[in-house]
Amino acid sequence: MKRSSERGSAMLVAMILMAALLAGAAVLVSLQLGSNRNTELTKTGISALYCAEAGLTATRQTVAQNSDTWGTYLGLPKTLSTSEPAWLANISHDVDGDTSNDPDWRVTLEDNNDEIPASGENPNADVDSRIYIVSQCLRYPDMPREVRELITFTTVTHCYSAQKGGCGGNGNMNSAP
Repeated sequence: MKRSSERGSAMLVAMILMAALLAGAAVLVSLQLGSNRNTELTKTGISALYCAEAGLTATRQTVAQNSDTWGTYLGLPKTLSTSEPAWLANISHDVDGDTSNDPDWRVTLEDNNDEIPASGENPNADVDSRIYIVSQCLRYPDMPREVRELITFTTVTHCYSAQKGGCGGNGNMNSAP
């Protein structure tokens, strides 16, 4: 019996093609996984930003109403147990409606460091009635987000048209008693 002169070159070509196809498929899967990971990070980052904004929105009015005690909470270390003002304890810190007791955000107060130079920059004292409300999202520890808002406390007074001092624009510039 005579032996065939073919020595498996077709098999070699087929194996090279299969290896190239498998390598191409591996590259495509890797690119897709990377794209999915980037998409998830972007989604988590946006959710964390919204979480921090929710904390700011939920506490803004309460912080303004407690302006007389701002100095007590300025410059505290940012640990969960000591940084948040006590009067924020009654506000729900839950954004997603889960049943866990872990808060989704934390709000701290910081001085704006914009006092008159003669007063000396003291991060524990507010001189100009302007502070930052800082809201941090705790729900996504891998993607921390923080939102700051500068607020100013001003006393609201009601001005009547015949009030002493001409507050109503009637030119009545009588001195206050």
